[in-house]
Amino acid sequence: MKHLSRVSGVVFGASMILLSVMIVAEILLRKFFAFSLGGVDELGGYAVAIVAPLAFVVTAAESAHIRINLLHARLPERARGILNLAASVSLALLALFLFYFTVKTVEETLAYRSIAQTPWATPLIYPQSVWLLTMGAFALGTVILALSACLLAARRDWATLDRRFGPESVADEVQSEIDDLKKRQGASS
Repeated sequence: MKHLSRVSGVVFGASMILLSVMIVAEILLRKFFAFSLGGVDELGGYAVAIVAPLAFVVTAAESAHIRINLLHARLPERARGILNLAASVSLALLALFLFYFTVKTVEETLAYRSIAQTPWATPLIYPQSVWLLTMGAFALGTVILALSACLLAARRDWATLDRRFGPESVADEVQSEIDDLKKRQGASS
């Protein structure tokens, strides 16, 4: 799962940097040369739709999704484990629903041979096929995590379930930031 998370993060980051460079170039060309590359907004829409599920994979794998954890740390270990299990399973169900929706959209695109209503008139099956793959990666990743959480719950291993699937405590977050700062300071020396 860590490998999928790392690859997804790199692809997401590189795509967003490339999109940012293209947007800046488009703005500068329009402003100073009255020239447009044309289609940068279309490519931007495709890029965000395609790489967003990759960011979701990273977030799920790193347990970086936002949770309201005011009471979480005050609950008994078993209750925390059950909440973490519920969070993991509900995220997997959401990912499966989104994947189903994506499959249906691609099926309709194939049936109607849909094209983008833009000057490029892009056949939508191409960007949507890549979108389907990345949404599949998100669904697969969250299902693997949910199954792992279910196995831990079946073994009643609440401590591991809480450690692997629970939100970081404030002390853990502070320690993580301190470690990251030390890495950056060591790299700059």
